[in-house]
Amino acid sequence: MDQERVYATGKRKNASARVYISFGSGQIVINHKEMGEYLGGRETLRMMIEQPFELTETSGKFDVLATVQGGGSSGQAGAIRHGIAKALALHDAAYRATLKKAGLISRDPRKKERKKPGQPKARKKFQFSKR
Repeated sequence: MDQERVYATGKRKNASARVYISFGSGQIVINHKEMGEYLGGRETLRMMIEQPFELTETSGKFDVLATVQGGGSSGQAGAIRHGIAKALALHDAAYRATLKKAGLISRDPRKKERKKPGQPKARKKFQFSKR
């Protein structure tokens, strides 16, 4: 990696990703593994991660080095996407408007709702008996 490396943090659900982008051949490495190997062949997650590059028409121009922890595979992919979008916006301010319009700059605030006492789940209730 050369000195033109941009860092950004992405978050989604309970996952957080540290993302570094630099000029390169489009190689994406997640937790020291190739993207296909890390995601286990889930095409939707691969498309999700590559979305910021497709929107800014920079596919294959940047190498990505990401370390991600917490959450599940979907949350981790969302965190990486968020980090890539933020890093691209820092790299070139012209990309920011495109990424913002697509909703990739802002963090998705949705999280798992907490379980309430006296209930089996967050919203599920035990069966009500009148008699």
